[in-house]
Amino acid sequence: MALSDFLKSKEPDKKTSPFLHTLFDGFFTFLYSPNHTTKGGVHVRDGMDLKRLMIHVVLAMQLCFVFGTYNMGHQHFVSLGVHTGFVEAIHLKLVYGLIQLLPIFIVANLVGLGIEFWYAAKKGHGIEEGFLVSGALIPLISPPDIPLWILALSVAFAVIIGKEAFGGTGMNVLNIALLSRVFIFFAYPTTISGDEAWVAGLARDANDIWVSNYSWIHTGFFNGIFEFFGANDLFDPAAKMVDGYTGATPLSLAAAGGWEAVTNVYTPSQMWWGSIPGSIGETCKPFIIIGALILIATKVASWRIMLSMVVGAAITAMLLNAWDANAFMAVPWYYQFYMGSFFFAMAFMATDPVTAASTNRGKIIYGFLIGMVGMIVRVLNPAYPEGWMLAILFMNVFAPLIDHYVLESNISKRLKRA
Repeated sequence: MALSDFLKSKEPDKKTSPFLHTLFDGFFTFLYSPNHTTKGGVHVRDGMDLKRLMIHVVLAMQLCFVFGTYNMGHQHFVSLGVHTGFVEAIHLKLVYGLIQLLPIFIVANLVGLGIEFWYAAKKGHGIEEGFLVSGALIPLISPPDIPLWILALSVAFAVIIGKEAFGGTGMNVLNIALLSRVFIFFAYPTTISGDEAWVAGLARDANDIWVSNYSWIHTGFFNGIFEFFGANDLFDPAAKMVDGYTGATPLSLAAAGGWEAVTNVYTPSQMWWGSIPGSIGETCKPFIIIGALILIATKVASWRIMLSMVVGAAITAMLLNAWDANAFMAVPWYYQFYMGSFFFAMAFMATDPVTAASTNRGKIIYGFLIGMVGMIVRVLNPAYPEGWMLAILFMNVFAPLIDHYVLESNISKRLKRA
């Protein structure tokens, strides 16, 4: 209590310093859970607040952060034709991944939280904690080499237009993290599509050859540390992309040539465990599933949405297999789950409690339709061989309508019984 009393004694005045008070309130409530509970015999007495709930989601993503950090480094060195074994030069891959990830994470959170702090100060209320999750999700769904200024624009657009314009946390119609990504997709399409978007740290030299794009922090600072500890593997500023390398994702290969084109480059095991190019946190399926199970066990996310989304995607993929009008349709339905970001979208995007359906039956309908629409977009849309971003945003809009008809149906049944 001594520390909390000391901090409270330093609390800025809300009237004279509204912005400083907002910053203090956000920091204090991050450190301490509420010291009050609901009152009354019919209420559950619980000290859990929104910030604590959001932290559960962020904790469930941590394995994705760790793997994504390492895989960024691994894919970079594979493109150079060195340290191609997944557990080779671990120190280089981890350091490289951290150097790439930290600026993305910092920019996303500085911009998003900065806007939320400003709005909170202007409105005269405490900081809304919804961006805790969005600030963790946006780096995980971003390309590894995304320009930071584009990222900052996309986050500002999503927070201002997608949330604050609707009234703040809990009032947004669309998922904020996905809105940030869809802004990049439509405003800067080459940044988030094509084979070059998914492997970081390469640039064309004067002879139009792809070479490593290291800074002083790689070749000066960290190489000096590695040499001090006697490491033989260092960042090589003269490294070039290996001949014949492609940074294509399994989905782009499948769209062009079907399952055979995919397996010519990647094995099913690589796709399942995630040692492939892709968005930072979306490649390792087992770690994402562990995160999903954590959310289900803590009752933070709905298992109904997850299960129905799997069923909807599987049934649609089977129907497309039966149709078999092109090579992508012929990909075995169960291998559709090995490619792309289905599990990440299922666990962390579709289950957003603000933008998803809220009734139990509505959650089943909502999840099933996301699975169905997403698979259709993935396989039948020639411009974008992935569908979960668009499917979830589309169903976000229809979630209130789904809940409305579920409630109307329940009311009608009860009236008939009466």
